[in-house]
Amino acid sequence: MKYPSSELVLNAQGQVYHLGLAPKHLAKNIILVGDQDRVELISKFFDKIDHIAQHREFTTHTGWYKGKHITAMSTGIGTDNLDITINEIDALVNIDLEAREDKKELTSLNLIRIGTCGILQPEIPVHSYILSAHAYGLDNIAHFYDVDFSNEEKDMNAKIDTFLGLPEKIKPYFISADESLVNKLRSEKTFEGITVTSSGFYAPQGRKLRLNLSTTDLNEKLGEFNHNGLKVNNFEMESSALFFLGKSLGHKATTICLGIANRPNQEFSKGYGKEMNELIEYVLERI
Repeated sequence: MKYPSSELVLNAQGQVYHLGLAPKHLAKNIILVGDQDRVELISKFFDKIDHIAQHREFTTHTGWYKGKHITAMSTGIGTDNLDITINEIDALVNIDLEAREDKKELTSLNLIRIGTCGILQPEIPVHSYILSAHAYGLDNIAHFYDVDFSNEEKDMNAKIDTFLGLPEKIKPYFISADESLVNKLRSEKTFEGITVTSSGFYAPQGRKLRLNLSTTDLNEKLGEFNHNGLKVNNFEMESSALFFLGKSLGHKATTICLGIANRPNQEFSKGYGKEMNELIEYVLERI
């Protein structure tokens, strides 16, 4: 299949349009962050930086950490931005951009998101490491792709849907992270479970300001869900799209977040610069 210019959009330099990158600028180990400023927090640990690029909210630093080739990239906030990021990352390694055709040999990347999140379990302290083995997506990214879920994922999705009793117009999906990446990041420091990916920061995460909510006690219900010890640990805004697109395109993906708010306890971090630096180094050592 030859991709027309309207579908595979490139800039004047022949780079993928939004990321502003050529294939040579990308490592196979990619750390994704929402905040542009967090990219430099990662690359300051690098022994050498090969390439720096910035276009819109997408900032990229590629370099070396203790012999490991790593790209740090900001995506901005939300699953819509992950749809752009993962499709263009995949195009960089699996599509011949000049011929506009799929490569005969496909490349699998390691995609690890480092983020911040809200904690949904009262016993998990603020500044804990929340490791996502699965994601429950309240966004709609997956529904636009003709890709099926595993029977296990469909079953878990049905169990959570039944437990929550969400309005019929909300159509979540359940998707698992890559087990091998989860194993690399797991330790006595991590709290592992299901991450809820929200399509917004306010009502989709149960926050009420001036508008009424269409969901009732959403956070409480999520915190109470327990399937054979598997619990919903946190809320954030990117993981479901990352896991779905990553897995569907043949890549490995997971997320590890620093919990900066405990929603049941109504606690919020008074500052987490030191803790974020420690989490970044923790990930760099393990990938």
